[in-house]
Amino acid sequence: MGPAGEQVGIVRIDDALRLARESELDLVEVAPMARPPVAKLMDYGKFKYENAQKARESRRNQTNTVIKEMKLRPKIDRHDYETKKGHVVRFLKAGDKVKITIMFRGREQSRPELGYNLLRKLAGDVDEFGFVESAPKQDGRNMLMVLGPHKKKTEARADARAERDRRAAVRAADAEVERSQQADRRAEAAAEHAAPRRRGPADNLDPDTEV
Repeated sequence: MGPAGEQVGIVRIDDALRLARESELDLVEVAPMARPPVAKLMDYGKFKYENAQKARESRRNQTNTVIKEMKLRPKIDRHDYETKKGHVVRFLKAGDKVKITIMFRGREQSRPELGYNLLRKLAGDVDEFGFVESAPKQDGRNMLMVLGPHKKKTEARADARAERDRRAAVRAADAEVERSQQADRRAEAAAEHAAPRRRGPADNLDPDTEV
């Protein structure tokens, strides 16, 4: 094969090497198991570089699906519920799936509606950040539900970077304002120190004069 993918035909190895030298290219075997083997004239250094770039870009855009797990009790108190809900929101905002597990113990197993209602409530509370990917279902003593994020992980990472950049810009602006205010205060203090003091009538009195 020629450098543009055109068919050259079956040639002897010596002739193929001669064509490579004349074209100042490399002779690369691209299908060694074919009969006869297939070789191509190419710039092998450029070929390796472009393949490395494509692999790097593919890894950068690859979405690594991570499933986090959050466990709750059917009769969880409000404070613990809010804490765990905050963790679920954080996972979803990061682009991760979350498996919610309701753990039943003892007599709680006879009240599966407690777990179902709790899962539905949680799904409703976090619907801004995720959706129900797998509806609540009983699994032995536990009840499970899977929440999926609205945003892909790559999008979540991009949003997180943008938020970090925004916060850094705000901090830099605040620091600049503070430096400017400090410089103004120093200038005012220096001006007050350098200004001549106004003299009053008492300044003209003889030190020995009684008043």
